[in-house]
Amino acid sequence: MSEPSDAVMPGGLSRIRGTVAYDGKNFSGWGMQPDARTVQGVMEEAISTVMRVPRVVVQSAGRTDAGVHARGQVIHFDIPHERVINMVDMAYKINALLPEDVSILELEETSMDFDARFSALSRSYVYLIYRGVRNPLLRDWAHRSWLPLDVAAMHEASQQLLGLHDFAAFCKKREGSTTIRTLMRFDWNEQPDGMIRVDVQADAFCYSMVRALVGAVLSIGEGKNDAGWLVNYLEGKQRRPEVFAAPACGLTFDSVEYPPPSEYAARIKETLRMREEDDGAY
Repeated sequence: MSEPSDAVMPGGLSRIRGTVAYDGKNFSGWGMQPDARTVQGVMEEAISTVMRVPRVVVQSAGRTDAGVHARGQVIHFDIPHERVINMVDMAYKINALLPEDVSILELEETSMDFDARFSALSRSYVYLIYRGVRNPLLRDWAHRSWLPLDVAAMHEASQQLLGLHDFAAFCKKREGSTTIRTLMRFDWNEQPDGMIRVDVQADAFCYSMVRALVGAVLSIGEGKNDAGWLVNYLEGKQRRPEVFAAPACGLTFDSVEYPPPSEYAARIKETLRMREEDDGAY
């Protein structure tokens, strides 16, 4: 289910749940990588130092790509019972060691049944797009479109993708992983300030899926493709190199939805069952 923290911390453990925000610009994504700066890497270093143990494994609700931001990433990690202190104090101590582009917003002690990844019902992302003159204040947080965009056409086309589908055309396939997902929300709205906000929600996302979805729909707003093309592309189940993947700078991991605590364990079993059934289709 998750990497066993008790491999380095024998004895009684307590599980801690947290909410994390980070500026993804200078990170090579969430997950640990050799010789690369990652969110997981700097978090594990800080938490392990505060807890005075060799390694505290930090699990997340979603492994964001390089350059992707987060305001509501959810994590969990296990620590020895005797190291548990007031959660506000613990967050303060960890944040004091973290770099300025990542921060723990809150911590709470939770049930050992909770798993940041497998207990989740859904994840939500927000993608921001602006048009017109280059804005230096938005360059790290929104994608600038060079062309006029038909927001209504993009929203209408996006609704065709809702539901359970094989999103292989929008994913970078990874060995042993499924590309079958349930897309719950894919809304495009123009804000009062002219910014275009895209809200995307699914039970889970494949590697690079959100950026690929946004990039494909942008081609409809630009008049290069129509809504029928989008459906055909989905059904083709093959990613094409000429289909634009929206830049990471505009994407933010927004939030995660979980069931009530009494349903954590059941949700984990259901998630793993669905993944096994989906993987069996390949």
